[in-house]
Amino acid sequence: MNTIENQEQIIETLDKMQYVVDEEFATSLFLLLKLRKPLLLEGPPGVGKTEAALALSQLLKTKLIRLQCYEGLDVNAALYEWNYQKQLLGIKLQEESGLTIEEKEKHIFGHDYLLKRPLLESITQEFQSPVLLIDELDRSDEEFEAFLLELLSAFQISIPEIGTIRAKHKPYVILTSNRTRELSDALKRRCLYHWIDYPGLDKEMLIVRKRLPSIEEKLLAQVVHVAQQFRQRKLAKTPGVSETIDWAESLMALGYRELNETAFSVSLGSILKSAEDISLIRAEGHGTFMT
Repeated sequence: MNTIENQEQIIETLDKMQYVVDEEFATSLFLLLKLRKPLLLEGPPGVGKTEAALALSQLLKTKLIRLQCYEGLDVNAALYEWNYQKQLLGIKLQEESGLTIEEKEKHIFGHDYLLKRPLLESITQEFQSPVLLIDELDRSDEEFEAFLLELLSAFQISIPEIGTIRAKHKPYVILTSNRTRELSDALKRRCLYHWIDYPGLDKEMLIVRKRLPSIEEKLLAQVVHVAQQFRQRKLAKTPGVSETIDWAESLMALGYRELNETAFSVSLGSILKSAEDISLIRAEGHGTFMT
């Protein structure tokens, strides 16, 4: 891993990776690296929160470990499970071994029978600190959020059959939230914080241009302008930057060099992900958004 000396270095390096950050965001990432505190990224969907973790892992040249959160996520799916089939086979092979019950239990509850899930994997890396992405934490239950506090405080995990496992190399942790619910104060106290909002016109054009360097300037300006207009409407699913990129790329694939009425109508499914939104925008017409 190359030593990161300042925020400017982060901005320049990520820019080469086609990920655009401003000074404030770069400062949050710099403090994450220097203080080794988790960074909580909040903001609307599609603004690059998840991709920040990928960009950081590439910046550090280290492994990215991702835990995708969802309603009902439990400790087994996030932390570890025992390989029951392998344990049963182990018990079968030990039937005539002469070992005591205690010796057999110690054997089948050893590390060889442990299935590591993302959280355990992140603190048992042998050679380098990974980037741990805990994605869309707001989709998980409050009970799971509370479980995370031990990990984020001490970077250790307790397994009853084995004991406490401490991180050999403390992971760089990024948590993301679309703010569908408020996260607890206890969790926030353990984290640095940064809000990622929809970008302004110029910044969004820069992002799309970096992803699609061969895009026509006129098409680029039109697509981003219209995407910004869409966000001013009360839509069921507001398009993020990722949808803007998808739309621009779709129009290029269809051979369009500018956004005319036909191109607008046939490609709306690349940026709007709701039948109601598509019907509403089509009813308003192409011309409404090009002024």
